[in-house]
Amino acid sequence: MRSITARRFARRLSPLGAAAIAGVAGLASLAVLNARAARRAEQRHPPEGRFIDVDGVAVHYIEAGEGPTLVLLHGNGADVSDFATSGLLERLTRRFRVIALDRPGFGHSERPRATLWTPTAQAALIRDALGRIGITEALVLGHSWGCMVAAALALDPGFRTRGLVLLAGYYFPTARADVVFLSGPAIPGVGDAMRYTLSPPLARLIAPKLFKRIFEPRPVPRRFRHRFPLDMAVRPSQIRASAEDTAFMIPAAAAVQHRYREIACPTLIMTGSGDRIVEPERQSMRLHDAIPGSTLEVFPRTGHMLHYAHAARIGAAVEELADGLSVGEGR
Repeated sequence: MRSITARRFARRLSPLGAAAIAGVAGLASLAVLNARAARRAEQRHPPEGRFIDVDGVAVHYIEAGEGPTLVLLHGNGADVSDFATSGLLERLTRRFRVIALDRPGFGHSERPRATLWTPTAQAALIRDALGRIGITEALVLGHSWGCMVAAALALDPGFRTRGLVLLAGYYFPTARADVVFLSGPAIPGVGDAMRYTLSPPLARLIAPKLFKRIFEPRPVPRRFRHRFPLDMAVRPSQIRASAEDTAFMIPAAAAVQHRYREIACPTLIMTGSGDRIVEPERQSMRLHDAIPGSTLEVFPRTGHMLHYAHAARIGAAVEELADGLSVGEGR
């Protein structure tokens, strides 16, 4: 009786075992393909700037223009090329010495696993990178997640933020579905398996819908569709960086929300009234109330990527901020 039962069990198990082996083999093949795709992406998009070593971490940055120093910090999922694609970089280099950095794990900058890359940790890395270039003070502009790093840099006593420009940022903890759905690849082990196998093709699949959402209510600009380096964004390494940043959003905002009143430099807060990624009323408008003397500008019928629709106005506003600093320091 036992031998008959064992044979029946073996016959039933065989298809399952074969399916499991086939599944593992398929995932392994997918991992190889994704690794090759990541290498090809880096060959197609080589570094356009320079690297600086900060305690063993390679930070990639581009420098352009002359004048007062202005530091640019990009959002989640992007890299320094986003400022060039939007036209904001060209606009700003007419007046400023612009330093745009790839935040840790994005573009060509490294993101060692041993560090928890909170906004404060990223700000410390950027502060030290700027220090090695010889910059100890600057105007700072951040977009989206980069605003959290910009605010942390303004609160860092080791760096003098002369003025702060914050575009479509997230500052206060709120319930967010994207944290639940997009943080998986940040989990050690299971997340690693995801980002090397299923996450890259899934990211490619949802990219058009995500692009539409971040630009709504305006259409996705043609230059973004043609120039955004999607193949760089879906590399396993950058997927981990993006997932970790997503996972850190709520706790990071909760940790710093009571310190915004300590920001003493002139601060310009800009947002789009139609932003579907971060709610203007609960984020930028609330931050305006929290930072004494800050200025708020709301662009009507504009979504999260306001630097594409309003590069000229943002550039002019940064110039106005710098002019105000010059007048104040001349007195």
